Amino acid sequence: MDTTRPGVPRVRFAPSPTGYFHVGSARTALFNWLFARQTGGTFVLRIEDTDEERNREDWVAGILSAMTWLHMDPDEGPYRQSGRRDEHHAAVDSLWASGSLYACDCTREAVEARTAGNATPGYDGHCRTRGIERGPGRALRFAVPDEGTVVVHDIVRGDVEFPLASIEDFVVVKSSGQPLFLLANTVDDIAMGITHVIRGEDLLPSTPKGMLIWRALEGDGVALPAFAHLPMLVNEQRKKLSKRRDPVSVESYREQGFLPEAFLNYLALLGWSHPSGRELLAVDELVTAFRLEDVNHSPAFFDVQKLTHLNGEYVRAMDVDAFVDACRPWTSGPGAPWPAERFDEGTFRELAPLVQERVDTLGAVPDMVDFVFLAEPRMDEAAWASVAADPLAATVLDGALGAYATCSWDAGTLHQVTAALAEQVGRKLGKAQAPVRVAVTGRRVGPPLFESMAVLGRAATLQRLQAARDRLGAVAGSEELPGGAGPGVGEAGALPGGAGAGAAVDQA
Repeated sequence: MDTTRPGVPRVRFAPSPTGYFHVGSARTALFNWLFARQTGGTFVLRIEDTDEERNREDWVAGILSAMTWLHMDPDEGPYRQSGRRDEHHAAVDSLWASGSLYACDCTREAVEARTAGNATPGYDGHCRTRGIERGPGRALRFAVPDEGTVVVHDIVRGDVEFPLASIEDFVVVKSSGQPLFLLANTVDDIAMGITHVIRGEDLLPSTPKGMLIWRALEGDGVALPAFAHLPMLVNEQRKKLSKRRDPVSVESYREQGFLPEAFLNYLALLGWSHPSGRELLAVDELVTAFRLEDVNHSPAFFDVQKLTHLNGEYVRAMDVDAFVDACRPWTSGPGAPWPAERFDEGTFRELAPLVQERVDTLGAVPDMVDFVFLAEPRMDEAAWASVAADPLAATVLDGALGAYATCSWDAGTLHQVTAALAEQVGRKLGKAQAPVRVAVTGRRVGPPLFESMAVLGRAATLQRLQAARDRLGAVAGSEELPGGAGPGVGEAGALPGGAGAGAAVDQA
């Protein structure tokens, strides 16, 4: 009889530290965490670190750091599976004593040679009746009953049946004497009182084996945990996410400037949806609405573009002070693309509302504002090529140099002066200001140009315009504007906002 364990729910997230923290693992951790919070249960973190050849301590640290970043701190743990070896070996002794295990000295080559023509792949039970004693160089296999069915009652998938005839006598202890994951995992779940096993669907085929071990240790009438196997995450080709092929590292998304709240929100939507259909959900809304039985068993598409868009929504919803604070690792940290002494937070705060409307990740912020904090702009050569190919670029730059030298220095006036220049050269404002933007910022896109120049200051703006004009040289030439001299040069008041000849130059 398959029953579930009574009492307050206890769930566990049990990652193996054999690589960077995978987004699929993060989704599994989140669904466990949400279920525990929604039911008033306990969320346990257990590091399954018994694979000594593949585990690394820095990967353990990465898991812990990422979970803290996502605000999924456990109620218990982190426990180390490696610290429970005595319990694992005691379980092996118990299973051996009960006759559930037998020793096997078969090599892989011998098994393959014997079973090459078999209709059913896998181990053939060759050593089950040989009476081999335990000892060095001999693996221990679980003797799977010959008849019957194991039924996994899965909250996500319903009942999944596994005929015992399809399950080989599987190894639980390697020939080296080390208990394998399946046994250690089951023993730890029993000891920790786990009531719900929530994990990826890739582990569903091993679930009946774990259930057999559980019953062999605890008795046929034992209450088993409830199982919920979460849908696989796939890429845009609908292939399982791969560490080698796809961007799956949680750490990399953190480094790119994704917000933990947005990342958590998006993970929750991978296989589950809010009853209302809304996708922008605060953590407390997720906790209230989440239900394991509402999880879809179909593969979930990990859409980086959708994640990025959702993150942008969170960025734009921040108040300016929170945005400035969140940007500090990118603006004043060791990775900032400008010398620390050149950065001024007050200046950045002036631009912050404009930048906030135009970025989807915090990692994109430096490219938006570096022109302010570098002595010279980092020139995008593709952008410069567009200026060099523009027959009116020199004319526009000459006109801007004349106009900006004497006009009032504020965004509104700069806009007005540039609009007049655009009209004189017969262009719309957006196209006319393009050479100015590239000269001043080094790029074709960025925060609003006139607000940017107002913050940068007159002296730096004119210096960059002149440098761009000098770079163009005489190749493009400079056409005389209609009406004679360039804008802002000559007769006072030639352009709206112009201070006129001889007027004092505003300080940058």
